[in-house]
Amino acid sequence: MKIIVDNKIPYIRETLAKITDNVIYLPGNEITAASVKDADALITRTRTKCDRQLLEGSNIKFIGTATIGFDHIDTEYCKEAGITWRNCPGCNAGAVEQYIHAVLTLLQKEKGIVPEETCIGIVGVGNVGSRIMSLANRLKMKVLLNDPPRKDKGEKGFVDLNTIAEECDIITFHTPLIKEGSYRTFHLADRTFFGKLRKNPIIINTSRGEVVDTQAILDAINKKRISDAIIDVWENEPNINLELLRKVFIGTPHIAGYSEDGKLNATVMTLKSLCEYFKLDIKTDLSLPVNDSPENNKKDIDNILSHYNPKDDYKLLLSHPEEFEKIRGNYKLRKE
Repeated sequence: MKIIVDNKIPYIRETLAKITDNVIYLPGNEITAASVKDADALITRTRTKCDRQLLEGSNIKFIGTATIGFDHIDTEYCKEAGITWRNCPGCNAGAVEQYIHAVLTLLQKEKGIVPEETCIGIVGVGNVGSRIMSLANRLKMKVLLNDPPRKDKGEKGFVDLNTIAEECDIITFHTPLIKEGSYRTFHLADRTFFGKLRKNPIIINTSRGEVVDTQAILDAINKKRISDAIIDVWENEPNINLELLRKVFIGTPHIAGYSEDGKLNATVMTLKSLCEYFKLDIKTDLSLPVNDSPENNKKDIDNILSHYNPKDDYKLLLSHPEEFEKIRGNYKLRKE
C-alpha cells in the first residue's frame, strides 16, 4: 500500500510505519496529481484541494482529512469516482472552546464586558457550537442559538438569524462552509446581515473565512456597526486582507483549533477510518505525554490567560502577515 500524507499532521508516523513502508510525506500545497497517481490513500488537511484535477486517473481509494471541515474535498467527484472520504467531526472542539474562553476573558479584562449582562449568539450548534453553548452557560451569559438544519428537524430552542442580529452583544460563527442550497453559509455575514445589527456587537469567526464577507465586515467596522471583531479564519488564506487584520481586536492565523489534544484526536480518528476502510487490524489508540505540572483549578482571568492568550498569536501575525502559512504550519501546539 502507498499512502501520501500531509507532513504537518502530527503523531501519525509511527502508526503508519506499522501499515506500510511506502509512505510519502509532503507539504499540503505540494501534493499534486503526479504524487498521488499510484497511491492508494491520501491523508491530508485543508490545504490540499481534493478534486478532479488532483484525483482523476489516480489509484486513490480513500481520503482521510484530519480536520472538521471538508470543503476542500469535492465530494461529488469522489462519489462519481468511487473514492471514500472521511473527516474528523468534533476533533478540535475543545481547542476552539479554549480559544473562545480566552477571547471572552480578554473582552472582560480589556473591554469591560460583563458576562452576566451579555447576550451571546451562537451561529451553528454542532460539535463546536455546543461546546461554546456550555461555556457561555457556565459564564452565566444569556445564550441565543441559530442552527437552521437542526430547527428544520423539529428541534426546539433555536432562533432565526435576524433575532441574533437584533438581540446579541456578541455573535460567534461555528458553521461549516456550504456554498449553495437552502443551508448556504457562504457570506452568511454579508452587508444585509450587518445592516440588521442593533447593538453594535462583537463578531467572532472561527469557522471558515468565507462565512464572513470581508468587505462587508470592514465596512461594518468603519461605520461602527460592530464594536470589535475576532477573526481566526480569513477569506483567501494565506493572502489575507491586511486592512482587516489591522482593525480587528484579535486576528490569528487559523489556529483556534490547534491544541495538542485536538491534533491527536484528528490523527486517531483519521487512522481509525483508514484502518476500517482497508480492514487493517492495527492499534490506533495514541496518547499525549502526561503533564508533570500540577493542574491549577483556579478560574480567575489571569490564570485563564496564562494557559493561553490569543493576543500573543495576534502580535506575531500582525508583525509578519506575509508568513501566515509558515506561522500556522509551525505553530507550537498548546495544551488545553
